[in-house]
Amino acid sequence: MAVLIISSEQDEHALAVGSEIARLGARFEIVDAGAFPDRARLTLRYECCSGRRGFTWDDGRGPVDLAEFGAVWWRRPNHPCLSGSMARPSHRQFAANESQEALNGLWHSLDAEWINDPPRDSVAQRKAFQLAVAQDVGFTIPATLMTSDPFEARRFVDARGYRNVVYKSFSSTEDEWRETRLLKPEELELLGHVRHAPVIFQGYVEAVYDLRITIVGERIFAAAIHSQETDYTVDCRIDIGNARIEAVSLPAEVEARLLALMRRMGLVYGAVDMRLKPNGEYVFLEINPAGQFYYIEVATGLRMAEAMALALVERDRARAARPRAAPAGSAAGLICADEQPAEALPA
Repeated sequence: MAVLIISSEQDEHALAVGSEIARLGARFEIVDAGAFPDRARLTLRYECCSGRRGFTWDDGRGPVDLAEFGAVWWRRPNHPCLSGSMARPSHRQFAANESQEALNGLWHSLDAEWINDPPRDSVAQRKAFQLAVAQDVGFTIPATLMTSDPFEARRFVDARGYRNVVYKSFSSTEDEWRETRLLKPEELELLGHVRHAPVIFQGYVEAVYDLRITIVGERIFAAAIHSQETDYTVDCRIDIGNARIEAVSLPAEVEARLLALMRRMGLVYGAVDMRLKPNGEYVFLEINPAGQFYYIEVATGLRMAEAMALALVERDRARAARPRAAPAGSAAGLICADEQPAEALPA
């Protein structure tokens, strides 16, 4: 068997983890869903009685049976990519939907161990849900308001003063990316615009430094990002190239809450953002189930790619050792008249 990484071939995380998987003596493949259907072909084949099935992916490097993989890293899947050959938008939308439905069915059909399970990964990305779970496991979180009501937004800001309020979006894209921002006085008159789309408002958390905490299974890798030494102290991502980053240790109770958070969300992997306040309190901000870690590894030497590779290979080997259930039809010796010969199917 082998490890499947669903990402792009340009993803440095996928390449780093793949290199570690190879070093461990295992095989891996990177599959880019964005190559489908324009540059990759997909065939899902099911025999009607014997229970045999094959999921063939061919992106020009030769056919691969995805049913052979015992572990899958749901890294950062791309959406299907269609060429401009279809002029009518409705046709393009239909083709895109059909392509996505085929891929969704494929992912759910793989008899493999996932990091992370796609449905749980999707739910865990919801910021409202993250804060609720963080509260439940005992973390301190910022005072937060998520609203599309201008009156509620103004009341939240007035209670704290605009200098103590940040705002951010629920999601982002490459074209519409939004950092966390301190509210400015000239933006107060724009609060009415929240009626068009809800906004997340939070009380600003003073920091000694930001924390990026990468979790792989039971292993926790914590790094301090000294954002307060950079030109943008509100969001450490903005001036990350100039930030001093170092490995740090966390109190045992913080680590216990992090692992409880992961269990509650059903995640194996997660990248958690926190802030350490001047009074020594740790404040949970959010978790990204597919968050970046390689820049932390480069800066600190923490071996996170190795930890991910080990987790995937262990799951692949465990899956290989587990017997597959025999299909009922094959046990009874049932073969339909239209059944294809076994040699016509992928091994």
